[in-house]
Amino acid sequence: MSDRRVLIVEDELTQLVLLESVVSKAGYIVEKAMTGREAVNRLIDRNLPEVDVVLLDLVMPELTGIEVLEHIRPTLPNLPVVMLTSKSSINTVVKAMQAGANDFLVKPASAERIRTALAAAMETSSFVGEIAPMQESLNENGFDGLVGNSTAMNNALSLAKKASNASIPVLIEGESGVGKEVFANAIHDASLRAGKPFVAVNCGAIPENLVESILFGHEKGAFTGATEKRIGKFQEADGGTLFLDEVGELPLDVQVKLLRALQEKEIDPVGSRHSIKVNIRVISATNRNLTSQVRNGAFREDLLYRLNVFPISLPPLRERRNDVPALTEHFLERIANMEGLPHKNISDTAMSLLSSYHWPGNIRQLQNALFRAVILSESETLNADDFPHLSDMKSSSVAEEAFPKRSITDPSFGNIRYPEAALNLEDTEGQFRRLNELEADIISKALKKYNGKMTEVARRLGIGRSTLYRKVAEHGLEQ
Repeated sequence: MSDRRVLIVEDELTQLVLLESVVSKAGYIVEKAMTGREAVNRLIDRNLPEVDVVLLDLVMPELTGIEVLEHIRPTLPNLPVVMLTSKSSINTVVKAMQAGANDFLVKPASAERIRTALAAAMETSSFVGEIAPMQESLNENGFDGLVGNSTAMNNALSLAKKASNASIPVLIEGESGVGKEVFANAIHDASLRAGKPFVAVNCGAIPENLVESILFGHEKGAFTGATEKRIGKFQEADGGTLFLDEVGELPLDVQVKLLRALQEKEIDPVGSRHSIKVNIRVISATNRNLTSQVRNGAFREDLLYRLNVFPISLPPLRERRNDVPALTEHFLERIANMEGLPHKNISDTAMSLLSSYHWPGNIRQLQNALFRAVILSESETLNADDFPHLSDMKSSSVAEEAFPKRSITDPSFGNIRYPEAALNLEDTEGQFRRLNELEADIISKALKKYNGKMTEVARRLGIGRSTLYRKVAEHGLEQ
């Protein structure tokens, strides 16, 4: 259990309960407020424990999220705030950022994206949210809209093109933000089902008690609140492609029904006495190791075999750094065209910064860092100063290459990679190693020795806890 404290400000009880579950499972201490006024009073009370991050709903009674920011920013200028809203628009983003929001997520946000946003907020105020209209625009051009010419990208693209020629199930694996849905949509657009529905379901964003209803539909009166009949995502996708994102988040009881639906090609809506035939192609995606989940009993082995017929692994952006310039130019052009803004150039220094940064949030983080820079910069050319949260952090590539890649799971701070060899002052050629490499080595060993307890590690190393979080991110020790 981390000693980091998150205040959730949400006026809708269902959303509040869902957010509380995600945040508490991530290991944080949770506090709740259901109005903006209650949140302001809590945050300015100096007698209560300090809050590390705020998850703040935009639309609330009494005070809106933006009004809450206006109240707290004069006294809490550095408090990370992640804004949550059901709609994403250019005006909303600009207002939220101008009021002092560090991040912006569209509800219902998946458990993984909430965790990513919280982790980023703890380490730096980097903007890692997702701008929905931008994401939708990326899905319009099929394989032509996939940018990059690195070896890793070309390998994934080659597999995706082969997958489009068949109707077999595809499992896309990769970290959050690498573009799994974009790949899935490209496969659909290049297949014989092009022109038919492409229905995306984020399995990690659905409350457990609603998963079955959302996937398979329900009859009127099937459960409390079912005031009318609704078809599920399977029926919506009939004739086309159903994309199951974060499929590893599905509860075990729903996995059984999903397996039957895939085997029998029919579904049983909740409360219905009759099965319904469906004709769909399933593409699923995960940022988890499903084989490990099978061993841990969290995922059915027979379902994994059914989904993992044609696996495609998408590389993280740090493993395809040569694609960053092309992606940057692509996003700058899209942002300008979509929002009616002047096209902005980018300086060599800024491009070097973007190319060297380790991008824990992958393509989504790059996209939104550029979006934020374009919105806030008053210059025709983006400079390194337009990416202040990136310029404070060095590339972790050197440190990553120096570390053995054996992982130990720490529930308080994700999966941290620890080198297990003794601390070597000299490299393989007998020359002294760089100070930043030695620093990374020392921090890693301290994390291992004190079981990832960040407060204890910071105390032993004689640095502040916030400095430790920053250095962990700077050296690429979090995964």
